[in-house]
Amino acid sequence: MKSRSIKKDKINIITLGCSKNMVDSEVLSGQLQANQLDVVHENAQLDHNIVIVNTCGFIDKAKEESINTILDQVELKRKGKLDKVYVTGCLSERYKQNLETEIPEVDAFFGTMELPALLAVLNADYKTELMGERLLSTPSHYAYMKISEGCNRTCSFCAIPLMRGQHRSKPIEELVTEAKRLAQTGVKEIMLIAQELTYYGLDLYKERRLPELLRQLARVEGIEWIRLHYAYPSKFPLEVIDVMKEEPKICNYLDMPLQHASDRMLKAMKRQITQQEMRELIAEIRSRIPGICLRTTLIAGFPGETREDVEELKQFLSDMQFDRVGIFTYSHEEDTGAYTLEDRLSAEEKESRAQEIIEFQQEISYEKNQQRIGEVLRVIVDKKEAGRYIGRTEFDSVEVDNEVIIHTTKRLQPGDFVEVRITKAYDYDLEGELL
Repeated sequence: MKSRSIKKDKINIITLGCSKNMVDSEVLSGQLQANQLDVVHENAQLDHNIVIVNTCGFIDKAKEESINTILDQVELKRKGKLDKVYVTGCLSERYKQNLETEIPEVDAFFGTMELPALLAVLNADYKTELMGERLLSTPSHYAYMKISEGCNRTCSFCAIPLMRGQHRSKPIEELVTEAKRLAQTGVKEIMLIAQELTYYGLDLYKERRLPELLRQLARVEGIEWIRLHYAYPSKFPLEVIDVMKEEPKICNYLDMPLQHASDRMLKAMKRQITQQEMRELIAEIRSRIPGICLRTTLIAGFPGETREDVEELKQFLSDMQFDRVGIFTYSHEEDTGAYTLEDRLSAEEKESRAQEIIEFQQEISYEKNQQRIGEVLRVIVDKKEAGRYIGRTEFDSVEVDNEVIIHTTKRLQPGDFVEVRITKAYDYDLEGELL
């Protein structure tokens, strides 16, 4: 009589959406690994039998991608190529009941705060003693670090508080421990992320403590670069800029989504700031660190946006000369403050306005990059692609900003820091010779 071999479960995690979701997937992986379970990210070998889809529910396009990914996995299960399909993340938090009705083939849906329950269905225990242990899905030399969860802001276009709840900061000691553990694994750059970075500490310490957190993280041996993402402009704590100036490890880089420049739009979006206040804030930041790289994100096609608003935004971009700009088209999300407004613009018109802004900013980006020619910049090597080394300066974050093509005959490794003299510049990329 033949003995039947039992194949060990292998779990594949598919992550959709933002870097904050990526961190959640990495934490989940760390928990599964600590339970001696075999887990991988975005498994290309397709030798897994269980899938967890970590979804995004931020805007229509993201929701559509999440739904399509779930349906693809359900189809694989129907064909016998998967045993189980589980769904977690923002879409699952927001539309759990609807999803359970519409896609009953999924074995279970879990919200953003239900990690212990998700682990339980996989016969794994939630290990509270784990602090910072996670299976990185990024290259080993950089990692995202989530310093808080949720958001207390009431921006009228945003559904994040519906999916992530109120703002909750992680203690400074816990974050320092996490940074030390990341450094021990070879991480050299940490990117601080949150729904609202500058709110950090108000819930735990009754005051904004981002400057203190930055000072302590800068003391962590092995960490070379610390980068700030998603800072809210209203009541921005300028002490952060002072710490950035004092601490060489903190990149002279600030990602501060402004969303618009027209006062009409800012008021309708409930941004709690005026264009003049934004201008004054940017001027003050640049006076303290003249070479700082400012990145912002904008929304095109918000309800009530007129041609005059678009022109005002373009004038603002021309005056402010941002180094990096990203843009979204407005998505009409139920249960948000803006949902009661009439969403009159067609998807095509929103896309047209977004493209107009992108092309306008493209010229600014090109001119600013041209000014880099001849400069010697410190660059972190990210990868080798098509026989060329590609890296980033302190003024560039992963995937969303410029890359530097490094010309050299020397052998480099991801995570190396090198000096590069810039010889060519384009709209969004630079080229240079290794010194």
